[in-house]
Amino acid sequence: MAEKVCAFDDVPVNQALRVVVGGVAIALVKDSAGECHAIGDTCTHGDISLAEGFVEDDTLECWAHGSKFSLDTGKPLTLPAYEPVPVFEIEVIDGDIYIDPTVTKVIE
Repeated sequence: MAEKVCAFDDVPVNQALRVVVGGVAIALVKDSAGECHAIGDTCTHGDISLAEGFVEDDTLECWAHGSKFSLDTGKPLTLPAYEPVPVFEIEVIDGDIYIDPTVTKVIE
């Protein structure tokens, strides 16, 4: 079941916000186009919070070792990470963001 996470306007542009929904840590990101994305917050290379990283275009870069993850697919675009992070569906209802941590996007 989707849970209210925060207001859409609470997510800063080109930054990540760490939220925990149903015990799942999620990096909530608003890209430069104003679109929100939700990906797993833990880097698959070093157990580091991705929300502390750097947003550039449609990627989130881990601050510790530089792996960049696609905000759309969760796939790592640079080494050292080689495993993807989960990507979650976002619903915006009346200006609030809702996420169901049990439902991830199916990425081909």
